[in-house]
Amino acid sequence: MECVSRQEDTGHPERQEEPMKAHLVIADDEANIRRLIMILLRPYDLFEAQNGKRALELMREMQPDLALLDNVMPEMTGLEVIDAVRRDPLIASIPIILLSAKGQPDEIKQGLQSGATRYLVKPFEAQALCACVAEVLQEYPRHPLNPRPL
Repeated sequence: MECVSRQEDTGHPERQEEPMKAHLVIADDEANIRRLIMILLRPYDLFEAQNGKRALELMREMQPDLALLDNVMPEMTGLEVIDAVRRDPLIASIPIILLSAKGQPDEIKQGLQSGATRYLVKPFEAQALCACVAEVLQEYPRHPLNPRPL
């Protein structure tokens, strides 16, 4: 399954090589899925959450370069986390890949309209996940005047 985009021009300049690794928040209530994603994305600095509430806390604390959120999680769904993120000016610009087993066109449309940057249907192939992450990181580079918090 391919990574589905909102197809909009971001106006961001091309990503330049950074000496620091990108910070990613990975949120999924299934430990095996989280573990798999973390293995596939090990070149990045990864922070994991087992539910939506913890994902939102990590995003506020870490201000990551990207978040990958399962849609169906306890405490807060992925869509609820996206809504909270997009309403918080300190973290509203963080790109989010929504991961979901729901792959119908109307469900994908709802996820993207809710504020997800990309939508990836589970089960996904390892190469598709890695390509989607790399694509988003290139398309949404961290602004040099907005460094990571220490």
